[in-house]
Amino acid sequence: MSEITDFDGLRQAMAENSEEPEGPGRNARAEQLLVEAERLNIPLGVIEALGHQLKVYNYSSEKDKMFVPFARLLRMWDERPEDFDEYETHSLHWVFKWMSAGMLDQPHIPLASVEKWLGEMEHRYRLAGHSERAVRSAEFSVAAHIGDVARADRAYAAWLAADRDSMADCHACELHGQGWWQTERGRDAEALELWGPVLTGEFSCAHEPHTILSASLAPLLRLGRVDEARAHHLRGFRLVRAMESMRGAYASHVEFCALTGNEARGLELLAERPEYFTDGGQPRSGLSFMTVVALLMDRLTELGLGDQRVPGPAGRAWTARDLAAHARGEALALAARFDGRNGTGYVSERARARMAQRPLVERLPLGVRSVRTVSVPAVAAAPASASPQEPDLAALLTEARRLSDTLQPNAGDAWAAVALAAEGVELTARDQAEIADHRAMDLGPEGIPLFERAAELYAEADDPGEALAAHTRAAYVHALAGHVDEALSAVTGPYDEILALYAEGETGVRQTASVLMGRARILMRRVQEGDAALEEPGADEEPLEGPTEIDRSQGDVSPGGGSFAPVLAEAETAVREVLALVDGHIGDDVRLAARAAEAQAMLAELATRSGDVETAAELFTRAAEGFVGAGLPWFAVEYEARLAALAHHLGDLAETERALRSALEHGGPHLEPTGRTQLHLQLAEVVGGRGEAEEAAEHALEAAHWADEAGEGPTLGAWARHQLGGFLVRQGRWAEAAEVLESALTDLSVETHGDGAIVQTQWWLGDCLSELGEHREAAERRLQAAEIARHWPEQHDHATLAHLAAESLGQAGLPAEADRAYTRAGDLWRALDNVHGLVRSLRARAWLALRSEDGTDAARELMAGAVRECEAALGAAPDDEETRLRLVAERGHTHRQFGDLLARSAAEDTENAEGPEGPADPAGPADVSVRTVLEEALAQMAEAIVVFSALGPEVLPSRTGAELAAGWLEADLSRPGDAAARARAVLAAHAGDPDETARARRSEARQLLDVVEQRTAG
Repeated sequence: MSEITDFDGLRQAMAENSEEPEGPGRNARAEQLLVEAERLNIPLGVIEALGHQLKVYNYSSEKDKMFVPFARLLRMWDERPEDFDEYETHSLHWVFKWMSAGMLDQPHIPLASVEKWLGEMEHRYRLAGHSERAVRSAEFSVAAHIGDVARADRAYAAWLAADRDSMADCHACELHGQGWWQTERGRDAEALELWGPVLTGEFSCAHEPHTILSASLAPLLRLGRVDEARAHHLRGFRLVRAMESMRGAYASHVEFCALTGNEARGLELLAERPEYFTDGGQPRSGLSFMTVVALLMDRLTELGLGDQRVPGPAGRAWTARDLAAHARGEALALAARFDGRNGTGYVSERARARMAQRPLVERLPLGVRSVRTVSVPAVAAAPASASPQEPDLAALLTEARRLSDTLQPNAGDAWAAVALAAEGVELTARDQAEIADHRAMDLGPEGIPLFERAAELYAEADDPGEALAAHTRAAYVHALAGHVDEALSAVTGPYDEILALYAEGETGVRQTASVLMGRARILMRRVQEGDAALEEPGADEEPLEGPTEIDRSQGDVSPGGGSFAPVLAEAETAVREVLALVDGHIGDDVRLAARAAEAQAMLAELATRSGDVETAAELFTRAAEGFVGAGLPWFAVEYEARLAALAHHLGDLAETERALRSALEHGGPHLEPTGRTQLHLQLAEVVGGRGEAEEAAEHALEAAHWADEAGEGPTLGAWARHQLGGFLVRQGRWAEAAEVLESALTDLSVETHGDGAIVQTQWWLGDCLSELGEHREAAERRLQAAEIARHWPEQHDHATLAHLAAESLGQAGLPAEADRAYTRAGDLWRALDNVHGLVRSLRARAWLALRSEDGTDAARELMAGAVRECEAALGAAPDDEETRLRLVAERGHTHRQFGDLLARSAAEDTENAEGPEGPADPAGPADVSVRTVLEEALAQMAEAIVVFSALGPEVLPSRTGAELAAGWLEADLSRPGDAAARARAVLAAHAGDPDETARARRSEARQLLDVVEQRTAG
């Protein structure tokens, strides 16, 4: 970070810091910039740096730090107002409002001080010539907080009556406060009306519409406007998710989940913000958060899930029942502090009422995080309470050795603490050796000299076996760096020596196993490097993604044989030597158990290279079970992921799913975000493949979240959102899916994800937008996808997308564009010899033509062309019963649509014939023309009935639909007997049928009979 040497540099640094995410990092930088400003010794620079610091504190969880920089600014203003420019003068008066709100948030600040501050604010605003509007707004906040309703109403009225000036809050913030008061007074509809301009985007600011979206959730639910509530939750949560300062708004989204049957989703929200349980900088938002945590946990307990593991404050594992009690206690304690300050019981009253709420909707689907068994990663045991003094070196050494002996993930940190505490302390050779050994493990190739030094120290400490193990570790690092031959040479001596020492009883099994395993690892590296260019078996079958981010010591699957066989054989011999050594010696020794499990995994890897996938799967299973049995489940994750890939290759999807679920469970808190992303993506694929779109969507959403956490948002994250959108589409959750898919398209690229992913995402998005009635946008997405697919060798997708785009263009009221798109699709269908697509494009063009001026003749010709295409296809159809039946059905539908089109054109001719003086002469030429067209329409309907009748009961609804259409035409042609006969035939065909379509047909048939009877009677 470059040194700041002038005022412009300071301002640039503050501007850059303002763009950083809210949180302690940004706050710390602001504090550093104040120091830099003081060093420059420019008064305005110090003023601006204090203002910047105050601002970042306000937009963070450390709001309690605002008062110090503000007090200093105020003192500087009182002493030398000329140091403030116009902007900083305005800013100083502006943040008076932040101070009043900030004081209310801090229960340790006496109410008398708050009231005194209000008076100070009013006095200074008056001196500066500002309106009372901001002052009365602040007074309203104080009165509403303490429960003084009468004073709050008076201040509210005065607030609205005062003139708006430069000190008034922005429109969005003012409307938020006004609407909030309406909800407090039980006027939900009025609140939502006030919030309307913010929700529609007319007004906005840094925290709006974020807070209004969250505040609107409960009122919308109480009013039964659940669709809006769902939309506000999805939109609003995405806005507050990354903003540390918005714990209160975040709490409202958790509350929404508790009140709508989305308890699992609420738990996921809690898990995403663990710091909200303990942040102490703004007690009032902490109170809000703890009340809704208690509400959610009570709801889970009521549902019989009191023993469910849930996310909570760090340091222990929580059940819903335990967290409910904890959160209630914290909330009531905070409320009591506020009430003690305020001299009322109002805050406690409100907290109890909020915690006692009942669900407002039994279950409101959100499109994400549907009902599921929520599993929260296990929480590591809390360390023993630290004593006032730092632990002594001996205690640190003991703990580090314990963690190393049991292969705990945080052993490296423990040894780092030992190294720090050991600086300047005289140590034994053994202690020095262990510190050097573990330090070397963190340094990669740079640690090789340190391994050698550790070996010397082990030898000096009279532990030759561990010295040889350290030499072996150095050799393995050479192999990891790509120097396998050198590594094999380096390990030969330690290998021979350790076997001799072990034979003479001069070293133990553990040290010997370490050397043997090191040599086996080096030989496995030789296998990997020698086989890197070969393909995995089944790669052409697109197996699941393989490894997680947990460190792998094995490589890709590839067939063995030929000159490579001796390399495989030597590696296998070395691995089996490890197994033979530890056999019978493991007992409770975690390290030896881990050696055995790793050896099984190496054998599995070798089996894959020999093409024996079944044996490899069995051996990976043993390896994973070995690690789990040794109490080291996090080491099993890599091999369960490999097992999942092999099981998928073998077609065993049940085992694939089991292995993936186990990997997620066993990885727990130690699983890296990228690894978690990949496992969830694989599970989404497997679960979605067996039709469980709801659970698959949950895994895809988890994958998207963890991809973002891993910094892989544009790559894995985009793919996860692509999958999630597809699973939501499967469920018909169009609005949610559209939002997800639009987000995915931002990052999807041909280079990373392939053009197929982009086309599919655009396709799904077009479907969503079409369902949502956004037809022009749907057409745009479909045309974009079609343009990409245009270059593919296989043109079916291109044709389908062109056809769908034409549908959207037509529905968007763009008939000329739609006709061009249908023509393009028709040409593609013809080239593909797809009669069904061609016929449907011609029918669609016919309907478009009918809507155009003087388009009846063109419409007739297009529909007649569709009939001819059906007849030609039937004439040339192969001797395939299914193909012929589909073509016959298509012909029937075409005759039916031809009849409908002619009837519609006749109706339009009739309407056109009616002038301003009433209907035309029924005996005139227009009427004759209409009757002719109706007769043609009836002929087409009769043909459709004949075709459908030949197809049997499978198409009964199509036949009776055509029968009723013919009946209405008979009625229009003044043939009541024939019309009635058709209606009775439909009633007989659907007699007793409970199907919804059958009920509709019977209803229409009775309606036709009524019309005929009325006309006959008339």
